[in-house]
Amino acid sequence: MPLIRSKASGLVAAAAVTLLSVLVGLLLGSAQTAQSSETYAIPAAPTGVKATAEKTGVRVSWTATPTANPPVTQYVVHAGPGSCPVRVSADRTSALLPYTSGRKSYRPSVQAVNAYGFSPDAPLSRTVVLKNPVRRSDYRNVQILQFSDFHGALEESDDNSGAAKLATAFKADRLKSKATFTVSSGDNIGGGPIISSYFDEVPTIRALNKMGLDVSTFGNHEHDRPLSHLTQMIGLSRFKWTVANYDTLEPLITSFSDVTESVMVERGGVKVGFVGMNTEDTKGLTPPGNLSYDFPARELAISASVWGVNREVKALRKAGAQVVIALLHQGWSLNDNGKAKGRLVDVSRQLEGVDAAFGGHTHQTFASIVGGKVTAEPRNSGQQYIKTQLCLNAASGKVVGSSLRFVDKGEIAGLTPDPVTAKMVADYQREVAPVFDRKVGVVDGVFPRGPRGGSAPPPIASVERSGETQLGNLTADSLRLKYATDIVFINGGGIRDTLPANGYVPNDPSLRRPGLGSSGPYDVTLGDIKTIFPFGNEAAVSEMTGAQLWAALEHGVANYPSGRFPQISGFRFTFDTTGEGVPEVTEVTMNDGTPIPRDQTVYTVTTNEYLVYGGDDYVGFFNPAKAQIREPFEDALIEFLEAELEIDRTLPVGPLDGRITCIGEQDCVPRTWP
Repeated sequence: MPLIRSKASGLVAAAAVTLLSVLVGLLLGSAQTAQSSETYAIPAAPTGVKATAEKTGVRVSWTATPTANPPVTQYVVHAGPGSCPVRVSADRTSALLPYTSGRKSYRPSVQAVNAYGFSPDAPLSRTVVLKNPVRRSDYRNVQILQFSDFHGALEESDDNSGAAKLATAFKADRLKSKATFTVSSGDNIGGGPIISSYFDEVPTIRALNKMGLDVSTFGNHEHDRPLSHLTQMIGLSRFKWTVANYDTLEPLITSFSDVTESVMVERGGVKVGFVGMNTEDTKGLTPPGNLSYDFPARELAISASVWGVNREVKALRKAGAQVVIALLHQGWSLNDNGKAKGRLVDVSRQLEGVDAAFGGHTHQTFASIVGGKVTAEPRNSGQQYIKTQLCLNAASGKVVGSSLRFVDKGEIAGLTPDPVTAKMVADYQREVAPVFDRKVGVVDGVFPRGPRGGSAPPPIASVERSGETQLGNLTADSLRLKYATDIVFINGGGIRDTLPANGYVPNDPSLRRPGLGSSGPYDVTLGDIKTIFPFGNEAAVSEMTGAQLWAALEHGVANYPSGRFPQISGFRFTFDTTGEGVPEVTEVTMNDGTPIPRDQTVYTVTTNEYLVYGGDDYVGFFNPAKAQIREPFEDALIEFLEAELEIDRTLPVGPLDGRITCIGEQDCVPRTWP
């Protein structure tokens, strides 16, 4: 997950802002940065909203938002689900909200929009009630319910809503608009809790079916297993899969599975086309060989170009699509000195003929209007979904406006879980409990990983992807203890949860678990460890030279922060972020301070098979010809915890020991956890 930072301004560090401080914008979950003498933020809400009923719609007026930085580009006027929102330019202070067929009352709201996001709603203080509702209108509401990066988060937790409550929420939302479509931008499976991964991800596909998903594109984690597994998942899906930037769909199409470059769904009298795009980084993010078919002769190629998407948009329009939605496994990265940056923004600007673009991949909240279209991304793992209203003028065939809002876990926390989905999840929970509720250790607190969920502001970047972290140290140290190598080098992106794992919910009520207002000690289960490390990698023992170690470290920090950032044991290193280019590794030593020169001195190393064979683009560093593939990667940590449990020792989270040093006050991620 990328860092929200700016070379000019430094790190985002706090929620409060002053003109002389660095800014974190928390509204809608988006984060902003600031120059030392300027404040950048989403705009304040308009004021003075007034409305009167006219013949064809409600005339809404407002007082413009005070000066915003970045400047306001548009205003959005809407009346919630079932309404027909409109957008007007920033120089307007009134708009006509058109009537939709049969609607009797309207309570308009106005939002200001800039490059950083949508302002809070400014609602009318009263409801406009029509004496004679319009029976037939050319204006039609289209509602899109979008989520991304679900990662098998079937169970409700402190952070995640869980499949059963999402199913209830989506069902309630559909009652408010006949033309409602539920969609995902990929990473539905992979990198998730044991309740899904243990059963080869089948529970997640079944849950998505019950949640009423209509269409999904692929994310990189759909390719965590070979293509044969993905075709099985497609075959179990009652929803459609679409992607337009693969060079071929041939290996994904079988007698029981089907994928198309685009798909059209008609509902509520509206034809909506969907086209998908996966991240072009997938090859480097998945285990080598997972894109291969007719093995080893051919391999799926995933393009960074939007050419295929734009081609499919034209085909959808020609086939009669009245609205076209792009589902992009591309993410927003940062707001930098008044500009929103990231592949989601870049791709959205290049799309032609698309009415809305929904992203994912980076697990960050973002919403704005990019290239004339609403462009947005929600948080991951069921923490949040996006509810978007589009206004289609059926007479002209054009979308004339759009509004959106993020629905967080807290908003649906009081809903009754869908009983069918809840039973399915409970059945899987009971099946895994005898194996994975086994206690393997005790810790005195939570070993952090990644951004927090819930209503708390997201931290700047996943800690394991940006610097030394306690869980990285614990994992790497346990591997060095087990395999007695000189050093350990693993990728931070392989750590997928906290310890104990937020994504594992034991059935055993006697286990001490983290929760709101709780404090340790906490029991650690086998399910926690398998949730933290869900990929099924094996440990690998190999050799590398000092020159290869330096090169591997340089690769690990080059895209700082990212999933390939190293977590280590047996040595220390320093990197410098103050230069103009990529961060520079400046010092590498053994734990005792002995320098590790960039030469041909050989060191034994423990890593995992994913890195040995080139995962995260670690090609040429770990000498696969000399590698010994050993036990499951997580066994070392399990054995270490069990040994501590045997002597009745509670493992402390403890302070960081300084094995990784980042130079650059403005650009290094803070090593404290909020």
